[in-house]
Amino acid sequence: MITAVHTLIYSDDAVATRTFFKDVLGLPHVTDAGSSDDPTVAAGDPAGWLVFDTGPSELGVHPTKGEFAGEAFTAPRHHQISLMVDDITATVAELRERGAVCDGEPRDLGFGIGIEVDVPGTDPVLVYEPRHATAYRRATAVRPTTS
Repeated sequence: MITAVHTLIYSDDAVATRTFFKDVLGLPHVTDAGSSDDPTVAAGDPAGWLVFDTGPSELGVHPTKGEFAGEAFTAPRHHQISLMVDDITATVAELRERGAVCDGEPRDLGFGIGIEVDVPGTDPVLVYEPRHATAYRRATAVRPTTS
């Protein structure tokens, strides 16, 4: 069955985006030499085709309309990438030390404490410390049974 989730980010400046994920976020990566048009690009060079290890993951499905806490809400159909952390304050400080641009200070989002972080060449990502149950710590996740 499913062994992982492969997330894609489409960027107007793929090299800048890859450099951010490699150097600022410090994500481990592999180089997929077979996907590059330039065979002279060295392994680990953001000009090449880097694939990042994002660690454990989970997938949530949210409704596009409904009511929460007595308030009606609507949202367009879309996909969103969020990065979860254990300590938002320490993470934001470290990201800023590495040159990341963050939107203000972490704020209470209800489901967690979060902040938007600018990603060069593409849209910002939400970085947050969750308050909700998480499935990526698999010990508590419910496994479907097979028959």
